[in-house]
Amino acid sequence: MNVTHSALVVDDERDIRELLVLTLGRMGLRISTAANLAEARELLANNRFDLCLTDMRLPDGNGIELVTEIARDHPCTPVAMITAFGSMDLAVEALKAGAFDFVSKPVDIGVLRGMVRHALELNNTERPARVEPAESASRLLGDSPAMDALRATIAKVARSQAPVYIVGESGVGKELVARTIHDQGARAAGPFVPVNCGAIPGELMESEFFGHKKGSFTGAHADKPGLFQAAHGGTLFLDEVAELPLQMQVKLLRAIQEKSVRPVGAASEVPVDVRILSATHKDLSELVQDGRFRHDLYYRINVIELRVPPLRERREDLPQLAAAILRRLARAQQLPTPLLSPSALDTLAGYAFPGNVRELENILERALALVEGDSIGAGDLHLPAPRHETAAAVQAEVATDPDPANAALPSYIEQMERAAIQKALEENRWNRTRTAAQLGITFRALRYKLKKLGMD
Repeated sequence: MNVTHSALVVDDERDIRELLVLTLGRMGLRISTAANLAEARELLANNRFDLCLTDMRLPDGNGIELVTEIARDHPCTPVAMITAFGSMDLAVEALKAGAFDFVSKPVDIGVLRGMVRHALELNNTERPARVEPAESASRLLGDSPAMDALRATIAKVARSQAPVYIVGESGVGKELVARTIHDQGARAAGPFVPVNCGAIPGELMESEFFGHKKGSFTGAHADKPGLFQAAHGGTLFLDEVAELPLQMQVKLLRAIQEKSVRPVGAASEVPVDVRILSATHKDLSELVQDGRFRHDLYYRINVIELRVPPLRERREDLPQLAAAILRRLARAQQLPTPLLSPSALDTLAGYAFPGNVRELENILERALALVEGDSIGAGDLHLPAPRHETAAAVQAEVATDPDPANAALPSYIEQMERAAIQKALEENRWNRTRTAAQLGITFRALRYKLKKLGMD
């Protein structure tokens, strides 16, 4: 490691300062130390540091103050918090204030070295640029304000090691956003391990996440590392994290807090160095209120919340996005790339896209397979009727009622609702999520109405 790297250690305990000076010195860093906030501020004002490690409790103030000041005045200096054992609430507070990461006392030398390497990698301009997956060429394209804001936020959170909770509707590209955060961060050279929490059977979940030892249960014929071990040095992406059963939520919380896992059948824990990114299309805060998701786990994974906008909020990106998707699909199938006619673009612009970018890709893939000629027209898209046409059709149905004036008002309104829901269900092939999006109501509201109207 280059000896020109420098670090600032801020701690009022002499033993801790000496331990950190010794450990970091062996890694080739030049170390400066401070015993309080005043000394740290003076050193920061007169020197440039590649890394800062600060204790939480200092004689003349709180380490959070220093984290906030460094994040504001020295944004290129990653700062990590040293916390007392079990002080996860303070660690989370530090991450929210802008800390790069945290390490608990007593300091684990292996964990510390890994954290320092990641921190120095952030400012390593010689790091080779990562080539993003081809998928990103379509999913993160767009010049809309929503996409500009998303890319700016991704660039900012990529510099941290804080857990990120990615929220967005199905099909918006949450995994791609997670992969981009990984690719732009200090862990880019490490593995990116995505896992769909809803796809793992409950009885295998602990083994899949933490691994198992040979003979620990029937069928365990050899030692097997888990997903945490597979993501060591990189990023673990927990997709559909809301699907985790409560029992597994407890174990996941401990793994995140202690930065270690115990494989099934093992006598001791194994340290792991992973960054946790998670995502779901559900409302986790609502699940917390209902008692279906642990509030303590929610606050651990939701240190930074990142919202991915639905496609309907960035319709101006549709021409660029659709053209890029068509090029990729045509290249994969070794076909010439057809053009989207103005009528096709107008039709796409008027569609609600309840399935977001994923649905757009499916629509264009189908059109590419069926189109005859070198141009895709509106009819080649085979889109369901827009919502305003559905409403007009419902009004027409009500207008043909033999004597609506004689009907009681509640039953008349129910009749209108039933007709609108029935038609939307048929148009969306009985997919309730898409039906709710087309009707402009939440999934929960649709479920309530289906039950109320006897349509469940």
